[in-house]
Amino acid sequence: MKRLHYVNLIGVLALVVLCVAQWRHDRQLNLEINRLEKARLDLEGRLVEQERDARGLKADLLEFKDSLTTTQAGLNETQAKLLTAERQLRQVAAERDQLRATLTNWATAVEVRDRHLEQANNRIRELADELNASIIRFNELATNYNAVVKDLNELRERAKPPP
Repeated sequence: MKRLHYVNLIGVLALVVLCVAQWRHDRQLNLEINRLEKARLDLEGRLVEQERDARGLKADLLEFKDSLTTTQAGLNETQAKLLTAERQLRQVAAERDQLRATLTNWATAVEVRDRHLEQANNRIRELADELNASIIRFNELATNYNAVVKDLNELRERAKPPP
Protein backbone atom coordinates (compact mmCIF):
# COMPACT_ATOMS: atom_id res chain seq x y z
CA MET A 1 0.00 0.00 0.00
CA LYS A 2 2.78 2.28 0.60
CA ARG A 3 3.69 1.93 -2.93
CA LEU A 4 0.29 3.03 -3.92
CA HIS A 5 0.67 6.17 -1.82
CA TYR A 6 3.92 6.92 -3.51
CA VAL A 7 2.41 6.32 -6.89
CA ASN A 8 -0.53 8.53 -5.86
CA LEU A 9 1.85 11.15 -4.54
CA ILE A 10 3.85 11.02 -7.76
CA GLY A 11 0.59 11.15 -9.73
CA VAL A 12 -0.65 14.13 -7.69
CA LEU A 13 2.71 15.86 -8.09
CA ALA A 14 2.60 15.12 -11.81
CA LEU A 15 -0.91 16.57 -11.95
CA VAL A 16 0.23 19.64 -9.99
CA VAL A 17 3.17 20.10 -12.38
CA LEU A 18 0.82 19.55 -15.33
CA CYS A 19 -1.74 22.00 -13.88
CA VAL A 20 0.95 24.61 -13.20
CA ALA A 21 2.37 24.12 -16.69
CA GLN A 22 -1.12 24.30 -18.20
CA TRP A 23 -1.92 27.37 -16.08
CA ARG A 24 1.28 29.08 -17.20
CA HIS A 25 0.60 28.20 -20.81
CA ASP A 26 -3.00 29.41 -20.55
CA ARG A 27 -1.86 32.57 -18.76
CA GLN A 28 0.66 33.27 -21.55
CA LEU A 29 -2.06 32.68 -24.14
CA ASN A 30 -4.47 34.92 -22.23
CA LEU A 31 -1.83 37.67 -21.96
CA GLU A 32 -1.11 37.27 -25.68
CA ILE A 33 -4.85 37.45 -26.44
CA ASN A 34 -5.16 40.60 -24.33
CA ARG A 35 -2.11 42.12 -26.02
CA LEU A 36 -3.42 41.27 -29.48
CA GLU A 37 -6.89 42.63 -28.60
CA LYS A 38 -5.30 45.86 -27.38
CA ALA A 39 -3.22 46.01 -30.56
CA ARG A 40 -6.39 45.36 -32.62
CA LEU A 41 -8.20 48.18 -30.83
CA ASP A 42 -5.21 50.48 -31.34
CA LEU A 43 -5.05 49.55 -35.01
CA GLU A 44 -8.80 50.06 -35.35
CA GLY A 45 -8.45 53.48 -33.74
CA ARG A 46 -5.57 54.29 -36.07
CA LEU A 47 -7.61 53.10 -39.03
CA VAL A 48 -10.46 55.43 -38.06
CA GLU A 49 -7.95 58.23 -37.54
CA GLN A 50 -6.27 57.50 -40.88
CA GLU A 51 -9.63 57.48 -42.66
CA ARG A 52 -10.39 60.86 -41.09
CA ASP A 53 -6.91 62.06 -42.11
CA ALA A 54 -7.47 60.71 -45.63
CA ARG A 55 -10.70 62.71 -45.91
CA GLY A 56 -8.83 65.78 -44.67
CA LEU A 57 -5.99 65.11 -47.12
CA LYS A 58 -8.52 64.74 -49.92
CA ALA A 59 -9.95 68.14 -49.03
CA ASP A 60 -6.41 69.52 -48.80
CA LEU A 61 -5.65 68.03 -52.22
CA LEU A 62 -8.63 69.83 -53.76
CA GLU A 63 -7.54 73.04 -52.07
CA PHE A 64 -3.97 72.45 -53.25
CA LYS A 65 -5.19 71.94 -56.83
CA ASP A 66 -7.09 75.24 -56.67
CA SER A 67 -4.04 76.92 -55.15
CA LEU A 68 -1.81 75.39 -57.84
CA THR A 69 -4.10 76.72 -60.57
CA THR A 70 -3.98 80.18 -59.00
CA THR A 71 -0.24 79.94 -58.56
CA GLN A 72 0.20 78.84 -62.17
CA ALA A 73 -1.77 81.87 -63.35
CA GLY A 74 0.36 84.09 -61.10
CA LEU A 75 3.51 82.43 -62.43
CA ASN A 76 2.49 83.13 -66.02
CA GLU A 77 1.84 86.76 -65.12
CA THR A 78 5.15 86.97 -63.26
CA GLN A 79 7.00 85.47 -66.23
CA ALA A 80 5.49 88.10 -68.50
CA LYS A 81 6.57 90.81 -66.07
CA LEU A 82 10.02 89.22 -65.83
CA LEU A 83 10.43 89.30 -69.60
CA THR A 84 9.43 92.97 -69.62
CA ALA A 85 11.85 93.70 -66.76
CA GLU A 86 14.66 91.84 -68.54
CA ARG A 87 14.02 93.88 -71.70
CA GLN A 88 14.12 97.07 -69.66
CA LEU A 89 17.26 95.87 -67.91
CA ARG A 90 19.00 95.27 -71.24
CA GLN A 91 17.94 98.73 -72.40
CA VAL A 92 19.16 100.33 -69.17
CA ALA A 93 22.43 98.37 -69.40
CA ALA A 94 22.94 99.65 -72.96
CA GLU A 95 22.22 103.21 -71.82
CA ARG A 96 24.60 102.73 -68.87
CA ASP A 97 27.35 101.55 -71.21
CA GLN A 98 26.70 104.52 -73.49
CA LEU A 99 26.82 106.88 -70.50
CA ARG A 100 30.06 105.27 -69.33
CA ALA A 101 31.59 105.85 -72.75
CA THR A 102 30.34 109.45 -72.72
CA LEU A 103 31.68 109.92 -69.20
CA THR A 104 35.04 108.48 -70.22
CA ASN A 105 35.17 110.87 -73.21
CA TRP A 106 34.15 113.72 -70.96
CA ALA A 107 36.82 112.83 -68.39
CA THR A 108 39.41 112.72 -71.16
CA ALA A 109 38.24 116.11 -72.46
CA VAL A 110 38.42 117.54 -68.92
CA GLU A 111 41.96 116.19 -68.54
CA VAL A 112 42.95 117.79 -71.87
CA ARG A 113 41.29 121.05 -70.79
CA ASP A 114 43.11 120.92 -67.45
CA ARG A 115 46.44 120.39 -69.23
CA HIS A 116 45.68 123.33 -71.53
CA LEU A 117 44.69 125.46 -68.53
CA GLU A 118 47.90 124.48 -66.76
CA GLN A 119 49.93 125.37 -69.85
CA ALA A 120 48.04 128.66 -70.14
CA ASN A 121 48.66 129.37 -66.44
CA ASN A 122 52.35 128.61 -66.91
CA ARG A 123 52.44 130.90 -69.96
CA ILE A 124 50.59 133.62 -67.99
CA ARG A 125 53.13 133.30 -65.14
CA GLU A 126 55.98 133.52 -67.65
CA LEU A 127 54.42 136.59 -69.25
CA ALA A 128 53.72 138.11 -65.81
CA ASP A 129 57.36 137.51 -64.86
CA GLU A 130 58.51 139.08 -68.15
CA LEU A 131 56.11 141.99 -67.58
CA ASN A 132 57.42 142.47 -64.05
CA ALA A 133 60.99 142.38 -65.35
CA SER A 134 60.03 144.90 -68.09
CA ILE A 135 58.37 147.14 -65.51
CA ILE A 136 61.46 146.97 -63.30
CA ARG A 137 63.67 147.86 -66.31
CA PHE A 138 61.22 150.65 -67.28
CA ASN A 139 61.27 151.99 -63.72
CA GLU A 140 65.07 151.88 -63.74
CA LEU A 141 65.06 153.59 -67.14
CA ALA A 142 62.61 156.18 -65.85
CA THR A 143 64.78 156.72 -62.76
CA ASN A 144 67.85 157.08 -64.98
CA TYR A 145 65.94 159.42 -67.32
CA ASN A 146 64.80 161.51 -64.38
CA ALA A 147 68.38 161.63 -63.08
CA VAL A 148 69.63 162.62 -66.55
CA VAL A 149 66.90 165.28 -66.85
CA LYS A 150 67.78 166.57 -63.38
CA ASP A 151 71.45 166.65 -64.30
CA LEU A 152 70.59 168.39 -67.58
CA ASN A 153 68.46 170.93 -65.74
CA GLU A 154 71.23 171.53 -63.28
CA LEU A 155 73.70 171.97 -66.13
CA ARG A 156 71.36 174.39 -67.87
CA GLU A 157 70.95 176.32 -64.64
CA ARG A 158 74.67 176.57 -64.29
CA ALA A 159 75.20 177.44 -67.91
CA LYS A 160 72.70 180.28 -67.83
CA PRO A 161 74.24 183.68 -67.61
CA PRO A 162 73.44 185.39 -64.42
CA PRO A 163 70.80 188.07 -64.82
